[in-house]
Amino acid sequence: MITFPNAKINLGLNVVERRPDGYHNLETVFYPINLQDALEVNRLENAGTPYKLRVSGATLDGSPEDNLVVKAYNLLNETFHLPPVDIHLFKHIPTGAGLGGGSADCAFMIKTLNEKFRLGLGIEEMEKYAARLGADCAFFIQNQPVFATGTGNIFERVRLSLADYRLVLVKPDISVSTREAYARIRPHHPEISLKEIIRRPVEEWKDLMKNDFEESVFQSHPEIAAIKDRLYDIGAVYASMTGSGSAVFGLFKTRVENVDELFAGCFCRQRELI
Repeated sequence: MITFPNAKINLGLNVVERRPDGYHNLETVFYPINLQDALEVNRLENAGTPYKLRVSGATLDGSPEDNLVVKAYNLLNETFHLPPVDIHLFKHIPTGAGLGGGSADCAFMIKTLNEKFRLGLGIEEMEKYAARLGADCAFFIQNQPVFATGTGNIFERVRLSLADYRLVLVKPDISVSTREAYARIRPHHPEISLKEIIRRPVEEWKDLMKNDFEESVFQSHPEIAAIKDRLYDIGAVYASMTGSGSAVFGLFKTRVENVDELFAGCFCRQRELI
């Protein structure tokens, strides 16, 4: 069984307060995009092990036990005593980019196991399992635009379509750790909620919508700031770093020509939006 976990972008991101547990509450809008990994799960016959994991495409650090698709399998296996599985994960979504690739793989693994082995889990149950493995993993269960609060784990559906725009996504050869992104964060409540901003024309977002991580990340990595500036220079209606970085996206009204040449040396993709 093959599925195609997709990435997401953050439309704005406000870090609103530090929590007693040391984490931070935030508000953001998650929007799915059609940049995809591939995940294949098959029953593993005559196996002396509960799973085998093969990863191709982009290189991933860490042991198989640390991979979120394996963690998803192990979590469901505790309750449902699953058959052994052969897992092939083809990584195309860049890591350390703020695109949620690992979280998407996790959620799609839960959905795949639920369907393949007829576990009978509903949407809310799958979201609860996903949330145990990562704050934004649950978003990819329904995979529709949401206003997210808490640590990025509380969702409110929003009516938002960017189908009239094209996305240019650029990721330099830089990874930004979560610790680094939070280094200079000063939590605050925004004057205008993102729920209000996304109701306004996209042309107004540039002056209203912020990603609070940009201040600290751009200081450490001015080349990421330069990508955002370049996207505006070539006609983006709105541009922003996504999540805690390092990927930056621009929304355009028309197709951008020679985009690979404009951002040579970077991972660069142009996509229609839905």
